[in-house]
Amino acid sequence: MTEKTINPVLKQVLELGPTLVFFLIYLRIKDDTYLIGGTEYSGFIVATLIFVPILLVAMGILWALTRQLSRMQMFTAFMVIFFGGLTAWFNDERFFKMKTTIVYGTFVVILGIGLLRGQSYLEWVMGEFLPMKSKGWMILTQRITAFFLFMAVLNEIVWRTMSTDAWVKIETFAFPIMLFAFLWGQIVALRRYLISPL
Repeated sequence: MTEKTINPVLKQVLELGPTLVFFLIYLRIKDDTYLIGGTEYSGFIVATLIFVPILLVAMGILWALTRQLSRMQMFTAFMVIFFGGLTAWFNDERFFKMKTTIVYGTFVVILGIGLLRGQSYLEWVMGEFLPMKSKGWMILTQRITAFFLFMAVLNEIVWRTMSTDAWVKIETFAFPIMLFAFLWGQIVALRRYLISPL
């Protein structure tokens, strides 16, 4: 099945929109408590439960329009559903906060295994989008693995030492900005390895 192209702005809205909606819902209901099935749930947990179907709908629309979802999108969606479910089942917001650590940690393990085998699994995932020499992919994979490890540790520090408010804001804005800035910086730094320079 061939991939269809869509407006890049619409694509960004579908990819980033659910997280922003979660943030706005959380801001609106963070101080409220909800009684569901005889159990009290905080605004954070209710916002998490609302976030899951919003994410799935956005991914469904993206699939319908492009006929493609990246492995990273599918993995992230699985983690959101799994840890969102645990958060609701145990009525414990820590599960959803740990999701970020586990996502980054999983990437560290997967990419690290590839590096130990002398391979860049990152090239396998992103090679068609970013044509680059193998040496460049190995350097980029090493750096991204180290960065993901840093992000996993940072998330643990943030959610364990800061308020839920602070974690939501950092998760929604700071982490994505840090990731974007890091990736852009690496593309610029590794331009000499690009087969078709950007």
